[in-house]
Amino acid sequence: MKRLYSPWRYPYVASHKSGRSCIFCKALSLSSDEEGLMLYRGKQSFVILNAFPYNNGHLMIAPYSHTSSFEDSDTELTTELIQLMQKCIKVLSLVYKPDGFNIGLNLGKVAGAGITDHYHWHIVPRWNGDTSFMSVVGETRVIPEDPQSTFKKLKPHFKD
Repeated sequence: MKRLYSPWRYPYVASHKSGRSCIFCKALSLSSDEEGLMLYRGKQSFVILNAFPYNNGHLMIAPYSHTSSFEDSDTELTTELIQLMQKCIKVLSLVYKPDGFNIGLNLGKVAGAGITDHYHWHIVPRWNGDTSFMSVVGETRVIPEDPQSTFKKLKPHFKD
């Protein structure tokens, strides 16, 4: 049997305990945006890097309020979320020049939501051929850039 080690994922795996705190609320409470990978803080929502991305530049947008109910969000919040989505696409297009994007919102566990109590949008840049044999055969993603480097590249583009 072959083994592929990924020690950078250990903190994530070790944190999967019942009753653990919300990753979004935790990131919001940190004193350093860099520590929490927080790229932008809006009026009612924010942009954060995914610490365990599917691809380079994988961002998430979430409301400050800890809620699973997108349908109960008011127009002001949903407008800000869509505007942030546009901003993220523009920034990622400028910095990474992807061939396309996957954008998604999973509501509820059966819909694939890994964090069911705090809804959030995923924005994942995609490139032709970004699913190599490792993804197809080895069921393993190879991400060539660490989240801290991605943060440093993207943060300047989210300044107001």
